[in-house]
Amino acid sequence: MRVISFKTIRAFYENPVYGDAEVSLRSWYQDAKTANWKNPNELKNQYLNASILREGRVVFNIKGNSYRLVVAIDYEFQIIFVRFIGAHKQYDKIDVKSI
Repeated sequence: MRVISFKTIRAFYENPVYGDAEVSLRSWYQDAKTANWKNPNELKNQYLNASILREGRVVFNIKGNSYRLVVAIDYEFQIIFVRFIGAHKQYDKIDVKSI
């Protein structure tokens, strides 16, 4: 799959406050880049703890559930759009369906 955008992911873990997320985010990125998920069920087979939402939204737990990564996935075109990365307090303040 094509991930748009790694720049957002890198900017997050390059912030000294969130540097502990680097290894987990890089691992997720490598998995996502090589994935060929055709539907949410195939994604769930690889990421059991991922939360599948409506309209292609998926929430991944990063670094042992310390952080949340929200993406929008277009399975047909094999594209993942990074919509949000943050700690739980930040995640609790967003509307996952509209970001």
